[in-house]
Amino acid sequence: MPLKQRPMRLTPRHVAYLQPEDVTEGLPEPPEGMRAATEDDHRATIERFFGGGQAHDETWIFAYGSLIWKPACDFVEMRRGLLHGWHRAFCLGWNNRFRGSDENPGLMLALDRGGACTGALYRLPDARRDECLVKLFEREMGWLPSAFPPRMVTVRSGERVVRALTFCIDRKSGRYVSGLSEEEIADVLATATGTRGSMAEYLHATVEHLEQMGIHDPHLWRLQHMVAHRIEATFEARGA
Repeated sequence: MPLKQRPMRLTPRHVAYLQPEDVTEGLPEPPEGMRAATEDDHRATIERFFGGGQAHDETWIFAYGSLIWKPACDFVEMRRGLLHGWHRAFCLGWNNRFRGSDENPGLMLALDRGGACTGALYRLPDARRDECLVKLFEREMGWLPSAFPPRMVTVRSGERVVRALTFCIDRKSGRYVSGLSEEEIADVLATATGTRGSMAEYLHATVEHLEQMGIHDPHLWRLQHMVAHRIEATFEARGA
């Protein structure tokens, strides 16, 4: 029996107010202190995690944010998974390129320490594992050093426990943002727009797909309500 989704306050109507006319997936020049990653960099990362004679019967990726609704590569199986010790948080900032600007920088999701997170587990095709991992790293680690480097975590899915690769914030990174209230986060998500779209779109897609999977994130649910309210107050109250 299909899951009955609860109606979101944040809708495509709200998102449309903030969407730029031209959206691009291209990677801009890296910020000062960072460099563009190469395929050799990504293959070295694959060797670090999966080389050295280690046995890996299956390769799993744990997705908690945009990878849920926009996977970076092919996969052969998807299932829900519960990760303990980490939680999804808008703690990766400040983004003034992809979904933000210098005037209104954005905040992206990453896994931060503490709590738990329910997300999506993707199993990669064995014969094309390295090809898929390179695509994943090109998406998630276009610049180095990464503020949210990959790491292996233990995820429970039903009766199974699997080791999966995911991306966790480096708290020592200059891009780690903490201590913001939900009100302050909502202010950011309701205004930030960049070359890949708006933070409102990012939030809407994440919450929508989590709900489709039967995953209810109370923090993100409150945020989508607050962001919709802010967008209405800004655009609809003045008849935009």
